[in-house]
Amino acid sequence: MTYFSIFCACLMIVTVVRATDAVILLHGLARGHGSMEKMGSELAKEGYYVLNVDYPSTTASIEELSDRTMEKLWQDPVLQNCERVNFVTHSMGGILVRSYLSRNEMPQLGRVVMLGPPNQGSEVVDEVGEWWIFDQINGPAGKELGTDEDSTPNKLGPVEFELGVIAGDRSVNWINSSAMIPGPDDGKVSVERTKVEGMKEHIVVQATHPFIMNSAEVIDYTIRFLETGSFKD
Repeated sequence: MTYFSIFCACLMIVTVVRATDAVILLHGLARGHGSMEKMGSELAKEGYYVLNVDYPSTTASIEELSDRTMEKLWQDPVLQNCERVNFVTHSMGGILVRSYLSRNEMPQLGRVVMLGPPNQGSEVVDEVGEWWIFDQINGPAGKELGTDEDSTPNKLGPVEFELGVIAGDRSVNWINSSAMIPGPDDGKVSVERTKVEGMKEHIVVQATHPFIMNSAEVIDYTIRFLETGSFKD
């Protein structure tokens, strides 16, 4: 089975009333579209045309993954005719968006909400990125997410789109949090390293990295930012 046939089989499309506004959901590293189903369902209730993408996050570089994923998405005729295309991403999904937009124009671009993004990399990758088991689980893209100046997130530079970032400060991984990551963190990324120059707003919630997208509070904040451009009431 080819990459694109797998992609087509796993692309989850929710038909909604408001076909002029779309939201593309991008899951994180070594996850799948199922992790974003609750978020997608709530966004569909708000009237968005939702595309919950399952991309093979552990099989290629961040640049290759972002280009392949977006190239396939733009073949969707409904998406082509949407007036605005927004993104909601988890973890590395946000870095795919940054990578793609750093190299491509997107006239339909609306707003972007990133959940727990390693916008300045993660110290966890610094510590264990060269381990054999890390490579087996996370693939080439995972090794790009360190904190050094040559890591992919840090080479992408400031964002030039309307971005809201939601960071978590609760952890279920005490080894990462106590031994690798300084300051408040979500078990994978420090609160500080979720930030990126050029973002519009940044908030912190009581959520862990693996489950931040399922938080009712986070879903409410996400919808609010997509609608108004702010997390504030």
